[in-house]
Amino acid sequence: MDFLLGAEDDDSRNQRRTRGSGRRGNRRRRKRRNRGGFIAPLLAFIILAGILGGGGYFGYQWLSGALVPDDFTGQGKGDVVIEIKEGQNASDVAQELERQGVVASARAFTNAITNAGKSDSLQPGQYTLRKGMSAANAVTLLDSGNRMLVRVTLEEGLRLSDTLTQLAKKTGKPGKDFVAAAKKTGGLDLPSYAKGKLEGYAFPATYEFQPKTTPSEMLEAMVDRYKQAADKAGLVAGAKKLGHTPHEIITIASIIQAEAGRHEDMPKISRVIYNRLNHNPPMQLKMDSTVFYALNTYGTQATHAQLESNSKYNTYKFHGLPPGPISNPGDHAIEAALNPAKGDWLWFVATDPKSNVTKFASTDAEFAVLLQELRSNGG
Repeated sequence: MDFLLGAEDDDSRNQRRTRGSGRRGNRRRRKRRNRGGFIAPLLAFIILAGILGGGGYFGYQWLSGALVPDDFTGQGKGDVVIEIKEGQNASDVAQELERQGVVASARAFTNAITNAGKSDSLQPGQYTLRKGMSAANAVTLLDSGNRMLVRVTLEEGLRLSDTLTQLAKKTGKPGKDFVAAAKKTGGLDLPSYAKGKLEGYAFPATYEFQPKTTPSEMLEAMVDRYKQAADKAGLVAGAKKLGHTPHEIITIASIIQAEAGRHEDMPKISRVIYNRLNHNPPMQLKMDSTVFYALNTYGTQATHAQLESNSKYNTYKFHGLPPGPISNPGDHAIEAALNPAKGDWLWFVATDPKSNVTKFASTDAEFAVLLQELRSNGG
């Protein structure tokens, strides 16, 4: 029995061991299966993260390209002339800059000019830029101070013919184009009292012209500048007060301009002219400058042969003022014509040509003394 019981117990223990071994085996198998189940999702996660990361990188690159426009770096090279036309805005200019290869993209330029706070400061004109330059540098070069300009200074007292010659020389445009433009005065907006003549109304000053400015536009600008000077001087009202037309005042001013060596002498020379015009009996002006104008020449004293000219500009032969101005007077001469000095002088003589000193006389005897002084000074 004990034997049998022992056998039975052994069987029971074996069965328990067998069942225990089975549970432990199952646990080991589950552990092995669990390790495999963890690695697979991990690999999937890594792969997914890689895909998402790669997509994010390329997405970032795309987004960066979309938000940051193409732009060159540096100052660029090779000159390009860009013209900003009247009425164009920053976007219009940006498109032209991109088209000509100055900037890499129009948007780079609009961003740069907006950041600089200059979107509304672009001025019409021509500018020299370079190909392949950064948008920021393009903005800098498009400052109005960098516009291409031709600076022309015209001296006071130049005749119209000399004015046209100077304009042609300093702008590089054909002289014949200026001569033709000067004849077509209908488009120059001359004042009505000018009687369609440009002489006397092409105001002497310093002008800045765009390279594409035409001769007609230049002359129109000079007429406009004259009208500003006339308004400032009160020409129309002043002429009426003196009993003359504005055209006559400008004619007087042109003679003053031609005869005076110094600004301070102008009011006195003006008085001599008025005293002669108003003298009783009438006196001829006897101005050498008007004779030289008639003969299209220059000098200080007209010869006897020159004084025989039958031109209406010969004030030795004809009474009163010549038909029109003999030069283009400046501000000082116009002021002197409107505001003559007080005095009874009838003559003036540049007694010392080297120093431009002018002296005045009221009588024939005084005049003779001044002439002798001139001769002694080599005049």
